[in-house]
Amino acid sequence: MFTLSHSVSVNDPELRGDGPPLSRHDIWQGLLLKAENPVPFLDSMSACTIVERGENWLLRDFTLRGEDMQERVTMEPENRIVFERTRSSAMGTVTNEIIERDDGELELRFSFSLEVDGIAHGSDEEAAYAERMSQSYFSGVASTLAEIRRRVAARTL
Repeated sequence: MFTLSHSVSVNDPELRGDGPPLSRHDIWQGLLLKAENPVPFLDSMSACTIVERGENWLLRDFTLRGEDMQERVTMEPENRIVFERTRSSAMGTVTNEIIERDDGELELRFSFSLEVDGIAHGSDEEAAYAERMSQSYFSGVASTLAEIRRRVAARTL
């Protein structure tokens, strides 16, 4: 199993460009939409269907890079969303977390801990897989914020 984490300053001028600044509530609303349907937020997702839902959780089937998977999504309001894989060749968890730094600035942190079928822990193959996945997952931070910002600007969030 390997674990990686990446944080982005939400309102960094370079990331933000001409878009509006985002509040914690904006980010949270966007993360909820992403939990329901990640397709507009992540290029690597091609389908998502909610199978079951309860208070602050849902179970969803989705297709990621051509692989059909399932995960339980647990929401901790205005704080984080945890995606726990229940069917996948790479089992584990992915977390999207809103962090407030000491200076009051907001960060969005994506973390994942995954164990991949057929790949030995600590092997060179696992390290190479982790590197490939980190590029994809961490670009998801930027694309998620870009979609949230687009929706805030269009007043559709």
